Order: sequence, then structure tokens, then C-alpha cells
Amino acid sequence: MRHTEFWERMDAALGPEYSKSWAAMHVMADLGGRTAQEALDAGVSPKIVWRAVWATLELPARDR
Repeated sequence: MRHTEFWERMDAALGPEYSKSWAAMHVMADLGGRTAQEALDAGVSPKIVWRAVWATLELPARDR
């Protein structure tokens, strides 16, 4: 998964107005106590970050 696809999925799940702020503020245990943005900035694969977001938001299986 590329960063662009990650952000497209985030926008679809949370809306373009909220997705970036949520990614910058919501800390997830699955990412080692980091936010999605912090994990991406640290070089974590967008696919791994998306899986953590998907699980946290309890999105449908089709969005995995």
C-alpha cells in the first residue's frame, strides 16, 4: 500500500476534514503507543498503519 492509498482510505473512513487530525491525535497500542502520523513519519509501512487504524475504528472486513 502506498501513502496515497492510505490517505484515501482514511478520508473514506473518517472524512477528509477529520482524517488528518485523527491520524495526528489518536494514539494506538498496535503502533507502539504512537499515532498513525507518527508511525508513518517513523517509516512504518502504510499497510501496517492501516491495519491498526482499521482495527481501532472497527471498520468492516471489506475495508481491510
